[in-house]
Amino acid sequence: AEFMTINFAFVAFDAIVNHAAKVSYMFNGQFHCPVVFRAPGGGGKQLGATHSHTPDVIFAHFPGLKVVCPATPYDAKGLLKSAIRDNGPVMFIEPVALYTSPKVRDEVPEEDYTVPIGVADIKREGSDVTIITYGEGLHTSLDAAKTLAQEGIEAEIVDLRSLQPLDMSLALTSFKKTNRAVVVEFGHQTYGIGAEVVARLQDEAFDYIDAPIKRVAQYDVPAPYSGELERSALPNANRVVTAVKEIL
Repeated sequence: AEFMTINFAFVAFDAIVNHAAKVSYMFNGQFHCPVVFRAPGGGGKQLGATHSHTPDVIFAHFPGLKVVCPATPYDAKGLLKSAIRDNGPVMFIEPVALYTSPKVRDEVPEEDYTVPIGVADIKREGSDVTIITYGEGLHTSLDAAKTLAQEGIEAEIVDLRSLQPLDMSLALTSFKKTNRAVVVEFGHQTYGIGAEVVARLQDEAFDYIDAPIKRVAQYDVPAPYSGELERSALPNANRVVTAVKEIL
């Protein structure tokens, strides 16, 4: 199934989270709902407040529904194949701003391959700070890392790729090495994915925290229609650089 935008998934919310995500559990595994919901989402395209939501965290909240959000062409193909072959419902979120971004153009192998759901990936190695992100946030973080590197600061970037199930193993390993972290997401900061990531770092790596864990996210305002105002509400590389410098 494909939504024109993830914003229309709200109309189908009951069918997604109350039926597709629950049927296997309610019938003790006798029935399954192998469906992929392709959902272009996010802001940055001047689509107005009602068509620019990033509600990833809402869908990740419900057990029984897997949620993935690739940031590269390679991961997009591999995760989509895994989603299609999965025996349950998968919300496949595609950041619309990446559709036309030159940053994500890359060769994709023609042969068959999959990227497992629920497995994070290191997109850049570093030793000074850990940046944990996904989706469009990956490319913003990579841009920030280039700027930081010019000042001798090496950031390690962890791409979550999947939000449900959430693989924190690489993020924890990296954080225990750098002792500092910034979480970057394009959803709203309040009750966001970043809040969950920070909570897990605090729960599982408290003794390794050398500085406050920072979050960079979309400001808690409806998306403006004005392109300039919308860009000012979304994360950017400068905000990530500032957050990193505040904890070094």
